[in-house]
Amino acid sequence: MTNISVETTAFQAEDRSWLLSQWGQGPGENPSCVLDVSTFTAGTHYPNGYFPSGIPLGRITAASTGGRNVLGPYDDTAVDGRNTCAGLLHSAVKVPNLADTTKDVGAALVKAGFIRESRLPVAIDANGKADLKLVSFE
Repeated sequence: MTNISVETTAFQAEDRSWLLSQWGQGPGENPSCVLDVSTFTAGTHYPNGYFPSGIPLGRITAASTGGRNVLGPYDDTAVDGRNTCAGLLHSAVKVPNLADTTKDVGAALVKAGFIRESRLPVAIDANGKADLKLVSFE
């Protein structure tokens, strides 16, 4: 028997208004990474089930997945490596399982470009901005 019930799918409209130019955004210029979902806060970093693009990220130094960078939210007071900003999340990413935050997700990183700081979804402090040598904050 065929199931014709209504199904609803949520999605995230991309908002890259924080990105002022396409410099540093070409093919191969945004390295891949893995987001350790358990290090993020639901209400702050993914209030609707998606990580919005532009979140400042830090590399978790003790973690590695298949040779790729494992990242969490940048936090200048963290002691696991996230106290150094590695870049900004390039595109919105869906949290794979809201009930199980041990499921990580792949993403891409912005490490260079011109950024409108006031449009970032999460604020970045002076130390985080200083870590990003190829990023100009306006």
